[in-house]
Amino acid sequence: MIFWVLLLLVVAGLAWIRLAPSDPAVWNVDPQVSADQDLASGVRRRIPGGEETFEALHRIILESPRTEVLAGSPGEGRVTYISRSKWMGFPDYTTVQKGEGQLGLYARQRFGQSDMGVNKARVDAWLADLEAREN
Repeated sequence: MIFWVLLLLVVAGLAWIRLAPSDPAVWNVDPQVSADQDLASGVRRRIPGGEETFEALHRIILESPRTEVLAGSPGEGRVTYISRSKWMGFPDYTTVQKGEGQLGLYARQRFGQSDMGVNKARVDAWLADLEAREN
């Protein structure tokens, strides 16, 4: 009996991770990037660029597996994306916002204490791809 209860709890937890609603009012917020930072739960980056750079980065991000727009658009000046892990479907949120001649990116996890560098690797790959396409 205990086995079945534990199994049910595990399945319910996994279902919640996959199906929990993502409220744009909570996640599509100003990333407040004042400097590049590597955090336990994510990463913040600032890069030079304007509307064209934002559009190019937007295309790169949408080419990423299991990534979609939660809210916003480059034309609005802010977009928040959800990227899900391959096996468990853990959601990570990345907000990109256009400022005065720069873009601020803030990628963070939703569940857990540490993202184990996943957001840093993802964002740095996007930025490397952007730089390669611009050159």
